[in-house]
Amino acid sequence: MGRTTNMLVDRQAFYNPRDILMEVRRKVGEAALRKERIDYLAFVPDGEPTLDINIGEEISLLRKIGIPVAVITNSSLLWQESVREGLLDADFVSLKVDAVSQDLWKHVNRPHKSLSLDIVLDGIKEFAKEFRGTIVSETMLIDGLKYDGWLEEVAEFLKGLKRLDKAYVSIPTRPPAEKWVKPAKEEVLNFAFQIFSEKLGSDRVEFLISYEGNAFAFTGNLEEDLLGITAVHPMRKEALEEFLKKANTNWHIVEKLLEENKLIELEYEGNKYYMRKLPGKY
Repeated sequence: MGRTTNMLVDRQAFYNPRDILMEVRRKVGEAALRKERIDYLAFVPDGEPTLDINIGEEISLLRKIGIPVAVITNSSLLWQESVREGLLDADFVSLKVDAVSQDLWKHVNRPHKSLSLDIVLDGIKEFAKEFRGTIVSETMLIDGLKYDGWLEEVAEFLKGLKRLDKAYVSIPTRPPAEKWVKPAKEEVLNFAFQIFSEKLGSDRVEFLISYEGNAFAFTGNLEEDLLGITAVHPMRKEALEEFLKKANTNWHIVEKLLEENKLIELEYEGNKYYMRKLPGKY
């Protein structure tokens, strides 16, 4: 979404893989001394990680540390066999799939002029056939776009992949380079969740709409747990009522969160859903 000042498609070496291994080992050791938990060693650089021609070697070296390795990629170079091969040793790969329409892809992602969306999508399909680790997708939604029909096309494409463990629906959560870029409205996010769920199954669709904190931990704090769940999944009214029953409480907590503008009520095909209010909108 941000402005790229130096657009590249030619892969090159940026760092010595052994230097990366040494630095990561040092940081992991420091974290261990503080008893910090590390879930993944992730390639999320200032740019696209697969532009690094040594990424395959770096992944293999880092695996020796004993912590799973993740790669967050915009998918633009997966059409290259060498790129796909370089990622095969990773434990977790996140693929960007914002559009399956060339015009919309150019508008939202602003790719290098030499890239073709059809080739990029073919690369994603091939990688999904070859990769054996955890594979997820991320689809970012922004305000001001017409989503009718487009979301169904993206969901259909994701459904057709050989493997996909999770499909994330996201919004910009950091200040973008362009002032016109705003997060999609809650109604659009809920609509997207329902469309993706119909195609992929609700257990394979989640939101990425805010900092999640301890949302995946059982805190014993009903408000924190409820906001944590609805930051990831919109909850249908019946499911929310059942959740409150298990927590041995009633609807008053929902009314409180609605009044405080922390929770929002939405409707889809005659059913009421509840999700966490988007950041920056209250």
